[in-house]
Amino acid sequence: MGSTMEHAFTVYRGTFIESALPEPGSKPKLSRNKGALWVSAADGRIKGWDWDAHDENGFAELMNRNEWFDIDAGDAQGQANGYASRTGVKVVTANEELNEFFFPGFIDTHIHAPQYPNAGLFGSSTLLDWLDTYTFPVESGFGTLPDRKTGHQTTTDPQDTPLHAQQIYSQVIARTLSHGTTCASYFATIHIPATNALASLCHTRGQRAFIGRVCMDNPSFCPDYYRDHSASDSTTATRHTIEYIHALDPEGKLVKPIVTPRFAPSCSKPALQSLADLAAAYTPPLHIQTHISENPNEVELVKEVFPEADSYTGVYDMYGLLTPRTILAHAVHLSAQERALIRARDAKISHCPASNSALGSGVCPVRTLLDEGITVGLGTDVSGGYSPSILEAVRQACLASRLLGHTAAWKRENVNGEEKGGVGREMLSVAESLYLATRGGAAVVDMARDVGGFEVGMLWDVQLIQLGGVKGEGSPLDGGAGDGRVSLVRAGPIGNVDLFGTESWEEKIEKWVWSGDDRNVKAVWVGGRLVHTRG
Repeated sequence: MGSTMEHAFTVYRGTFIESALPEPGSKPKLSRNKGALWVSAADGRIKGWDWDAHDENGFAELMNRNEWFDIDAGDAQGQANGYASRTGVKVVTANEELNEFFFPGFIDTHIHAPQYPNAGLFGSSTLLDWLDTYTFPVESGFGTLPDRKTGHQTTTDPQDTPLHAQQIYSQVIARTLSHGTTCASYFATIHIPATNALASLCHTRGQRAFIGRVCMDNPSFCPDYYRDHSASDSTTATRHTIEYIHALDPEGKLVKPIVTPRFAPSCSKPALQSLADLAAAYTPPLHIQTHISENPNEVELVKEVFPEADSYTGVYDMYGLLTPRTILAHAVHLSAQERALIRARDAKISHCPASNSALGSGVCPVRTLLDEGITVGLGTDVSGGYSPSILEAVRQACLASRLLGHTAAWKRENVNGEEKGGVGREMLSVAESLYLATRGGAAVVDMARDVGGFEVGMLWDVQLIQLGGVKGEGSPLDGGAGDGRVSLVRAGPIGNVDLFGTESWEEKIEKWVWSGDDRNVKAVWVGGRLVHTRG
């Protein structure tokens, strides 16, 4: 049991690993430090670190220098050692023998919370068929349609959300936290109470989140049983959710609203314009999230619906939705001109490799996006994506990039690949994909200075990873007589990660990426608050 005493800081001891840029313009690299880092209990931000405090003597010197004492060492011990005038701190240690290390929390830049029950149920459908078969039916069950006479929903109270919808939202938050996701950009449904309930649950559970009420009013592409009845209703309902979230978290420390037109064809042209105006009416402007160029058939549909625009990206730009605070999910089939426009508007992209493979949408050319200066993060896209784990997205990003060079589109656009970096330049390394999952995602949600790493001033949005002890390590039961019987003296491997004592620390990270899962996530903090522990 820990102490109930007040403490000024939490001091984290052990190994700290992150993916960062060694210098501007370089590729991300894994970095590793051992020592201590301390976080303010008042605001959850990192206040300092000491990499010389990597052993007992160094740590003792740090504690003495700052006149700190460990509150969990016991009040009596503190008083006996003359600590009455010292500042109490809580100490959290990563166990080196169990290959534990601190790693920045993952940021899921694109996930559909109400679709969680459908994870893994994409079947053999392509995107547009999948929406009609799986997505719209499950989302429609999160509430009732607006009143047909007034066009407005009759309640905004999150308590009016159906119980099963509240349970689904509670489960997806718990599950993503268990996978180390400290921040998520959620699509909700068209229902005001359920969207407010999602915001409330994230706030209560302590998960950082952007919450978006889905807007979809075009009767040509939205079913009658699940759509807004007009552009005005769509905008008014969205304003209600924005007001609720602002009242719930006035300073936006944890939960923020995000304007969410589902995708261009699902919204009428007046709705697209009014939603852009709504986002721009706030200071600072609200974030916007939507889909773009996920599937070839979708791209063709956009051309038919919006003949006045020169591209899918051009549609969003025409209606004021392409801004520095816009998150575009997928971006698989962008033209060079569209990429240039996205870069010019400083919009961001959420790469969802598991979903793109599962729905057969294509392979996103992430290397091209990065080379052209576009900000990219990772998304699970549950339930188009089958897993709520950003670690799964990390490995799928690596795998998709390894297949990219074999596609006709890549070969066509990179005939001078040798000049641009050589054969295989399109492949993402483990370090690069982990960067997209942390610092890349932070930049996508405009929090690059706040989360994604271990810099002083950043929020402590962090996961403690445990890989377990070395496989087979132990000592003879007979104390050395050598009768062949072995007793493990350390805990064995955790989950699917097997270590044999020969791996470098970089190789341990690679094993975690390729074989790890939520069983390796021992603890998760958001803003310094412990929000998940593995029981």
